[in-house]
Amino acid sequence: MASRADNMASGLSLANFSKATELKQRIWFTIGALVVFRFLSFVPLPGVNPLALANLYENAQGGILDIFNTFSGGSLERMSLIALGVMPYITASIVIQMAAALHPSLMALKKEGEAGRKKLNQYTRYGTVFLCAIQGWFIAAGLEAFAASNGIQAVVNPGYMFRIGAVISLIGGTMFLLWLGEQITSRGIGNGVSLIIMAGIVAQMPQFVGNMLEGARSGSISSFLIIGLIVMIVVLILGICFMERAQRRLLIQYPKRANQRGMMQADRSHLPLKLNTAGVIPPIFASSLLLLPLTITQFAGNQLDAESGVGGALGTVLLYLQHGQPLYMLLYAALIVFFTFFYTAVVFNPEETADNLKRNGGFIPGIRPGKRTADYLDYVLTRITVVGAIYLTLVCTVPEYVIAQTGLPLFFLGGTSLLIVVNVTVDTVSQIQSHLLAHQYGDLIKKAKLKGRLR
Repeated sequence: MASRADNMASGLSLANFSKATELKQRIWFTIGALVVFRFLSFVPLPGVNPLALANLYENAQGGILDIFNTFSGGSLERMSLIALGVMPYITASIVIQMAAALHPSLMALKKEGEAGRKKLNQYTRYGTVFLCAIQGWFIAAGLEAFAASNGIQAVVNPGYMFRIGAVISLIGGTMFLLWLGEQITSRGIGNGVSLIIMAGIVAQMPQFVGNMLEGARSGSISSFLIIGLIVMIVVLILGICFMERAQRRLLIQYPKRANQRGMMQADRSHLPLKLNTAGVIPPIFASSLLLLPLTITQFAGNQLDAESGVGGALGTVLLYLQHGQPLYMLLYAALIVFFTFFYTAVVFNPEETADNLKRNGGFIPGIRPGKRTADYLDYVLTRITVVGAIYLTLVCTVPEYVIAQTGLPLFFLGGTSLLIVVNVTVDTVSQIQSHLLAHQYGDLIKKAKLKGRLR
């Protein structure tokens, strides 16, 4: 059942948008920051030949590089200053969140409120710099080695000076993106880091649409296939919007308290449990783990003899872990289910929630406070997580199957990409509605004060 705020938000008129000056300024600031992000994606690293790099990247497609390249808006393909994007920050934040749920000292920091949150954010930034340094060094070294094995001079002056300069540049680019994301969050609209990731994914959309239209014009892609792809995208987007907003609301009742008239009244509220508590983390982790062996075989395959034992093993891994292969699809689905349950257990603690309810005097009708409440919350959360895991598996495996059957490079249609784009869009639109709602409330208060003065 829709709440009163939802009903008012659905009745908002876009005519109020022109009056909301602060909201327009926030939107323009967000657009300007995203334009700066897109400009930086075309600034190459010092000492890199962009033309030779484009030819080199064609030989390295299909691995984990495709994920980072999509999330960075093609920056990795061009080896720009922001080639790593914000993925090191995402990885570091996930590790810190898991560590905060498992390590006692970090768990104590998490309970300290704003001071503890700032400390955990500081640890996350340190982890981001560390990951950027490691990834930047391996990218620079791998770029030199892979370019030499393919006979392409992608690096003008190979050596330690190039590697050190590349590491410093990549660290600076990622940290600048984090600063830009914080500015968007505080002075713009929406979550800054999420909007940067979404902008990188959406930036690949014109190329995807152009390839489809060119294929339809040349006859390599049938019209029925294009219509089927459009229908599939629309159905997936609608399904994601529905499932991401789906909740199981548990009734929470509080003891009777005296109101202003002296009457005893019991307060009631709801504890919302999202159907997909894990978000987009399971697909990201699953695809990264599966594509990591494929990337290693691509980089090491040219330096090993195919007749040797190691070379034969790498070739077998490369064969069975290709997109659309049964083993790849089975492992992908299994890892998504595993990480869905694992990350849900990390981010939601039934015992802590039950203790907070008991401390505030709240209880679930028919369930005793304390351990019984924690067991009940764990039971309900496990049941809805099963539905959420099935939903994530279908959303992520169906596009993979379509990509494998059609043979088209449609990585933009990946389940992870669609999940991120839809989630960030829904969150941003909700924030815009909140600003319009606050503006509407402000107008109502002004009108009420005006009437009071007239009286």
